[in-house]
Amino acid sequence: MGTGSREQEFGQPGAMGGPQGPRHRQQELPLRILVPTQFVGAIIGKEGLTIKNITKQTQSKVDIHRKENAGATEKAITIHSSKEGCSQACRMILEIMEKEANDTKIVEEVPLKILTNNSLVGRLIGKEGRNLKKIEQDTGTKITISSLQDLTIYNQERTITVRGGVEECCNAEVEITKKLREAHENDVASLNQQTNVMPGLNMSALGIFSSGLSVLPPASGLRGSLSASANYSPLLGPPSLLGSMYGVPSSGALSLQQTTAEQEVVYLFVPTPAVGALIGKKGQHIRELAHYAGASIKIAAPDNPDDPERMVIITGPPEGQFKAQGRIYGKLKEENFFTAKEDVKLEAHIKVPLTAAGRVIGKGGKTVCVIC
Repeated sequence: MGTGSREQEFGQPGAMGGPQGPRHRQQELPLRILVPTQFVGAIIGKEGLTIKNITKQTQSKVDIHRKENAGATEKAITIHSSKEGCSQACRMILEIMEKEANDTKIVEEVPLKILTNNSLVGRLIGKEGRNLKKIEQDTGTKITISSLQDLTIYNQERTITVRGGVEECCNAEVEITKKLREAHENDVASLNQQTNVMPGLNMSALGIFSSGLSVLPPASGLRGSLSASANYSPLLGPPSLLGSMYGVPSSGALSLQQTTAEQEVVYLFVPTPAVGALIGKKGQHIRELAHYAGASIKIAAPDNPDDPERMVIITGPPEGQFKAQGRIYGKLKEENFFTAKEDVKLEAHIKVPLTAAGRVIGKGGKTVCVIC
């Protein structure tokens, strides 16, 4: 690539996801890792020979994001390959960094740092942290995950830090990415099911097929008429994801002219304990959510302190409704208000004109059954 590019690509011709390989499958989940900036040169090697050897042996394409975040102490590397190829490339990179660290004595420890979208983390951790604890016990590693407070509307990635020897870290990587891929595949299946029942939905405008793939749960329906299965929400990620599932919408998607669009009001009911997570520290999360969706989002005061649910009032155009509701569903999943395999089921109220009620229900209730 040219010297002005934001990242360097190294790929074995014909490798999975490479420019000359088979048709790119957008649903594949690449492996993204963080490496100390001082080791990037050793990973690339003289005239790029080291990284070319990695891509050749592992049949992978490797993107090294050198130009991003100038001055940062760490750089992201994205590996596109089969699961075995990703793990093999990760092992080779770790071995290079360990050798470089031993030779230069710059650092005493080089942990493995895996980047993943925040929407997958809850299912990696598991109920009461059981999944993560098992991986630690089985591999002899110590695993930590970066705080939710580090996330912004433009960066929805969490850092999974694995400490241990190279062999132990590689074994943990296999188990971690296995869990992440399972969650990812479930989300893809959920998206496919949802787009089948909503074929007219403008996915591009929602940022779903812009530079990556995000998903959102079905829109709200009449009281008691909708059970929404939401494994995750549309989440913005940095442009450097390069084809990963969770991409940032195109500039056109972010600059939708929503001011003239018809405004809708939806009343979404969420568990009372979830309100704090939705609002965020000093209201940061709900402000970012409203900005992203282009909608007004308010949480109504409870009628009494013992109410098990709180009402969220969302006012905005149809696509803003999808965005806002999708993020809310995903947030509840991420915060483990539901188990990994449990569907997110919330109650939503939406008003329709009396004259349109028959069309919503359909002949013999067929239309509303399809929506459900």
